Amino acid sequence: MSTTTSPAPQTGTRPGGRSARVRAAVHRAVKELIADEANEQVTIPVIAARAGVHATTVYRRWGTVAELLADVMTSRFSDDFVVPDTGSLRGDLERYAYDLAKDLCDPDTLALVRATIGTGGEQGAAACRGERQRQLEAILEREEARGNRPPTLERTTDAVLAPLYYRAVFTNDPLTPEWTHTLVSHLLPPD
Repeated sequence: MSTTTSPAPQTGTRPGGRSARVRAAVHRAVKELIADEANEQVTIPVIAARAGVHATTVYRRWGTVAELLADVMTSRFSDDFVVPDTGSLRGDLERYAYDLAKDLCDPDTLALVRATIGTGGEQGAAACRGERQRQLEAILEREEARGNRPPTLERTTDAVLAPLYYRAVFTNDPLTPEWTHTLVSHLLPPD
């Protein structure tokens, strides 16, 4: 007499499973739509169609376009950006500002930032600044661990992050390496 046992029920989501594939397809569809020159309206049904998933799947997971854009932005900003460690606060912030400026000069990234802020309001703005502030906080905490007294996160954000975003999003002024160094010089004047 053979007995058949059913497999134990799985709990949680599987990394790389259907959920991860859907998220990747939807994120890719959002980035493509935003980068597309035709400027097709970014709506849940349009995103879902481009991603090859049902619109209810997107609504169930994200709810609104603003929430979806915030998720794409948060994912984008946490994926490819490495917090520099040059051994000095000035070096770290100069490298950070340079790398962020370079990232914001990418037309696809800039289009995503603009769409996220434009569509998502405060939620979009929070997505654009959240991961970046955590990165700055890591730089400042490391400087404090070195035994030094760094400027506050708020002051650093106002001096480095805010002007970078303002110039990238609202002007056509270039984000040159020389200009990014001046941001840090204003924050950390020479001794």
